[in-house]
Amino acid sequence: MRTSAVNIGIIGAGRIGKVHAESVATRVPGARLAGVADIDLAAARSLASQLNAPRATADYRELLADASVDAVAICSATDTHAQIICEGAAAGKHIFCEKPIDYDLGRIARALEAVDKAGVRFQVGFNRRFDPGFAKARELVAAGKVGAVHVVRITSRDPAPPPLEYVRVSGGIFLDMTIHDFDMVRFLSGSEAEEVYTMGATLVDPEIGRAGDVDTCIVAMRLRNGALATIDNSRKAVYGYDQRVEVFGSAGMVVVANRTPENHVHFAADGVHSATPLYFFLERYLDAYVAEMREFVRCIQTGSTPQVTGRDGLVPVIMGLAATKSLREGRPVKLEEIG
Repeated sequence: MRTSAVNIGIIGAGRIGKVHAESVATRVPGARLAGVADIDLAAARSLASQLNAPRATADYRELLADASVDAVAICSATDTHAQIICEGAAAGKHIFCEKPIDYDLGRIARALEAVDKAGVRFQVGFNRRFDPGFAKARELVAAGKVGAVHVVRITSRDPAPPPLEYVRVSGGIFLDMTIHDFDMVRFLSGSEAEEVYTMGATLVDPEIGRAGDVDTCIVAMRLRNGALATIDNSRKAVYGYDQRVEVFGSAGMVVVANRTPENHVHFAADGVHSATPLYFFLERYLDAYVAEMREFVRCIQTGSTPQVTGRDGLVPVIMGLAATKSLREGRPVKLEEIG
């Protein structure tokens, strides 16, 4: 087992890059922030300075060429992920990559082939698996506490839609937002989807529709183990970040509710009142982001396989492409039609 610190370079100094950089620098034992790369050099320098990282660069290849850098966390734009994975693997770096790996199955296949050939650790950033509530739900399901799984229900709603500039390049709601929920269906059920049927509408902002996307959707799935699953998404929940799951089975049910800043309930003549959910994903899943990076470092130190593998990064993209095809064609789509 490795005992020296794992030197990690962060590629991308945007919102999620800052989260992972801070985790590596301050919250992950056995890790060291080796540098930050971003095409916006000022952003890279600012983040590196804030966290006392020794290097900031506009060219991520400088991190890949540095023999002292053991691993990289890819937090850049999605259309750069596959290329950086291939280059990072060729350089012998262990790789953490934010979701999705890519929107194109061919590019994903080439990236995963490069990782396998290089023999480096590779982990995809599906952080919700590391949320304590969701992880406990999976533990109970795997232990048979709900019996045979019959229904998985997931609600995932953002407090406000993203900027239109982002919507236009996001790949669509199914590959941007629902992709986390597709992963959770697999994680919670212990099974794979066979067929997907989607309905969608533009109920939040007509500009999202004009950009070629929907902002409200329902996804129904039939799983290989016979269970059924549903996901409902909205780009705008006025009361906060709405994240709930339910797994119902032959012997019981497990439910994970929203997290709130505190859990008081006030009973009064005008009603029963409690706190609204935490407002956004950075608050809701901060502990999960730290936990997934700790898992990445642990796997590098021990040479073990991460809990979220390249295949776990691939399958939700296939599910997202099937959902997109279903919405476009107005029919159920089998995953085997996609890949």
